[in-house]
Amino acid sequence: MTANTTFSRRTLLTALAGAGAATLVGCEPTPAAADPLPDPLLVTLDGGLTVLRGTDRQRIGAGVATADGRLVWTAAANGADTDLWRVDAGRGDASERVRLPGRWVPQTASTDGSRLALTTERLSATGDRPAGRAETPVLIADAAGVRQRLRLPGNVVPEAFTHDLAGLFVLEWLPPAAPDRYRVRLVDLATGVTGPLLTRAKTPVPEGAEEEMRGDGRQAVLAPNRAVLYTLYTHQPDHQHTRDRISGRPGSDVHAFVHTLHLEQRWAYCVDLPHPFGEGPADGHTMAIAPDGGRLYVADVGSGAVAEISTEELTVRRVATLGAGSGPAFAAASAERLFLGAGTVVRAVELAGLAVTAERATADPVTGVLLSPDDTRLYLGQRAAVCWQDPVTGAELGRAAVPGLVGLHAPARPA
Repeated sequence: MTANTTFSRRTLLTALAGAGAATLVGCEPTPAAADPLPDPLLVTLDGGLTVLRGTDRQRIGAGVATADGRLVWTAAANGADTDLWRVDAGRGDASERVRLPGRWVPQTASTDGSRLALTTERLSATGDRPAGRAETPVLIADAAGVRQRLRLPGNVVPEAFTHDLAGLFVLEWLPPAAPDRYRVRLVDLATGVTGPLLTRAKTPVPEGAEEEMRGDGRQAVLAPNRAVLYTLYTHQPDHQHTRDRISGRPGSDVHAFVHTLHLEQRWAYCVDLPHPFGEGPADGHTMAIAPDGGRLYVADVGSGAVAEISTEELTVRRVATLGAGSGPAFAAASAERLFLGAGTVVRAVELAGLAVTAERATADPVTGVLLSPDDTRLYLGQRAAVCWQDPVTGAELGRAAVPGLVGLHAPARPA
């Protein structure tokens, strides 16, 4: 699975204003824009996934990566069939190609990168709704080839594997022929049977009580321990959580929430976000998780709101308002700071007080924000370039031209 990112390039219309924040200028164009990258990065170019390594470019093409960017599965048509192989993004090594009968598209990888679900067309768990259909062909594969063929009844989109690889979480779209809502279900890969998830109390969800969602799945973030997947949803008219349907209470007027999916224990739970989350554009929302996995931060640059969620309690601990802006939003978090990029501004937010400590202007709209594995470099994707700064001072440390850059995925660490 991958963490979804919106890569549009609308310019920031309103300058982000944080009280007491220092204004710094970073990532301005330089005449010689060929600095070698200190860390290999997995990025998206116009032609698909690519690893930037020093001054080299390793083009991988269309495919899906693990959330940590270590492994990438990619496929290419070979006559009426499909060639499949896996790339270690950190090292650049590729596995032997295996032939899959028929035409298939990589859809989602297991968190360890050992298993892959493929579909006959590209689908998205955090994108547009699929076309209507009565059943969905799914192929499960690994580096040796086909492990299992499934023809799942209904209109489903594979989202994630269970931690033990025995199950596949899917989004089931309803009604199948003309979908307008969806629910999360679990496919038992031994039997091919689809059923409901568990509640947070680890009891089966009663029939008729599964929550059905409408709206936009904006972004997915995997916990550092790879056990929990957090997905941010916005614009949820007439949505009612499982806990409300079981209790019989009416749902609250919530426009955004974080869907928490436990990949080991197979339960799901939704953390509601308060007003004004979800009322602005979906691409203005973003989230990042702290390195220890204990805190999840959700930001809406349209309103300036930032929420801190306790991942142990699954509650919103704090909400702060930083000042409104606009444009597609991106985030990365260290133990001490949250970095938010939108339009031509990057903000450093000190986590102890959820306060802006610096604003940094960029020459072009930001298309991605990443921290190096040691947190000593902040990478910014821009139009046809990647630059990197000192996260504390904002000083520019280097800049590399990357024609065709669409967005940043993750540091490409060896598997």
